[in-house]
Amino acid sequence: MSIQERFSRQTRFAPFGQEGQDKLSAATAVIVGCGALGTVQASLLVRAGVGRLRLIDRDYVEESNLQRQILYTEEDARSALPKAEAARRHLLEANSGVEIEALVSDLNPADAGDLLAGATVILDGTDNFETRLLINDFAVREGIPWIYGAAVGSYGIAMPVLPDDSACFRCVYPEPPGGAQPTCETAGVLGPVTGMIGSIQAMEALKILAGKPDSVRRKIFRADLWNGPVRETSMPERDPACPACGRREFTYLLGQKRAPVSLCGRNAVQIHERTRPLNLPELAKTLEGLGTVRANEFALRFHDGDYEVTIFPDGRAIIKGTTEIGVARSIYSRYVGN
Repeated sequence: MSIQERFSRQTRFAPFGQEGQDKLSAATAVIVGCGALGTVQASLLVRAGVGRLRLIDRDYVEESNLQRQILYTEEDARSALPKAEAARRHLLEANSGVEIEALVSDLNPADAGDLLAGATVILDGTDNFETRLLINDFAVREGIPWIYGAAVGSYGIAMPVLPDDSACFRCVYPEPPGGAQPTCETAGVLGPVTGMIGSIQAMEALKILAGKPDSVRRKIFRADLWNGPVRETSMPERDPACPACGRREFTYLLGQKRAPVSLCGRNAVQIHERTRPLNLPELAKTLEGLGTVRANEFALRFHDGDYEVTIFPDGRAIIKGTTEIGVARSIYSRYVGN
């Protein structure tokens, strides 16, 4: 089948056309977070024929992901594959002509410039405001459009950010929300909600990638698919006093590696205070006899009976079984060293 025939159903849509397809095939999309939203976005953009796709995710596939994270399989969970790599493999089965880069990494101020560089558009598939504020600072500074999205329970929200054109994320959310917030772990989440929000994000990204930014809806989309309603509201005007797009003070890009952080609703802590390359096969031998060890080229998973420790080649680790940073640091030090 020719390339023209493969994508004929979208090029026949007059506002998109062959011109849009040509620009799409030369563009680069970056997806931060390969969970429920990110897998929907990635699948739609790869099937549409985006030229290059960069996937950034810090986590690995678990069985509880399969209810809504549409790219993964039970075998991915059994193998504890990193989400970015598992997604890359399945996406290439749908369209082998796309250049796909899988980065098993946690986006942070120290490497945002490298991980997000060259993007035509950035899509948000994350689960926390700190990372979104970091994306916003980078995107506004570099003039790169990005698409915000979030979903929990039966509720979802999506919004485009077009630097120098629309309000930015920080105009709408000057600071991360205070107090305890509902998470997928505490409040659950329904697959159709993440499917809808991820699709809306992909649609707006597709317009940008196809060179049709004027078609992007400058709206905030909100939907409660269980109770209703589904509605759009106009985005606010840009705030001249906004620290990001107004005063251009990109505070979330400052700093280095992140301090240890409790993962949202996961009963887990991520440790990644500095880069320290590890030889996972050697570490696996060291840990034998201390607990159950499973390892592949992407990660090592160790269970000592109380805690499950997943260690990545760059030294980052996820300690499952506690939300106490001090306890997690102690476990990391015990098995990996200081």
